[in-house]
Amino acid sequence: MTKRKIEYWVIPPETDAEFVACMEEVLEIYAKPYDPKNPVVTMNEQQAQLIGETRVPIPATKDNPERVDYEYERKGTASICMFAEPLSSFRQATARPRRTKVDWAIEVAHMMDTRYVDCETITLVNDNLNTHTKGAFYEAFPADKAREYIRRLNIIHSPKHGRWLNVAECELSCMTSQCIAGRRIGELETLQSETKAWSDKTNTKQRGIDWHFTIENARTKLKKLDPKIKV
Repeated sequence: MTKRKIEYWVIPPETDAEFVACMEEVLEIYAKPYDPKNPVVTMNEQQAQLIGETRVPIPATKDNPERVDYEYERKGTASICMFAEPLSSFRQATARPRRTKVDWAIEVAHMMDTRYVDCETITLVNDNLNTHTKGAFYEAFPADKAREYIRRLNIIHSPKHGRWLNVAECELSCMTSQCIAGRRIGELETLQSETKAWSDKTNTKQRGIDWHFTIENARTKLKKLDPKIKV
């Protein structure tokens, strides 16, 4: 039997009413005009492997590239958290040692207490991971403080198998390719420094986020996902 290359994809079902409902809710939010008092913020996370050197690399010269030893040391994992505000061209990447409910709530609360402290409400678009819940705030803060955060927060979940609808997912991909791909970063502090430097540089450049996909586009290009109406 001949071995054939297999590519793994997220293949959606032929019809999926729940996917369509969540997708249109996200796209409707993206279509709203910019309101500094009620911003739309997207958020996503990904795991990062911490890898250290076993020998000091040989620096690059004009004739030779940098040389690193083929051996490396696994030093655990970290979680990179990305916030992206599409209509203001703002993004912030941070790194934490864990990826738990409490870590998620602390990251969101920090953003609400700093950049968005004067905002009336914040619409937060993130994936439907089981750590992204209102209850997470009650595990991280006293009940009165948790309720204060939740009162200002409108949490919207992107559909299952629909991470491509999350702008922060796109920004995470950019950050990975531009900042950490192909590099050995062995310490959490270094990862935090590098992700912050990427965020600061990207924000300084004011690189825009231009989202074009609309509900009308979805109803045309993803029509096969619409379920048949049962009368």
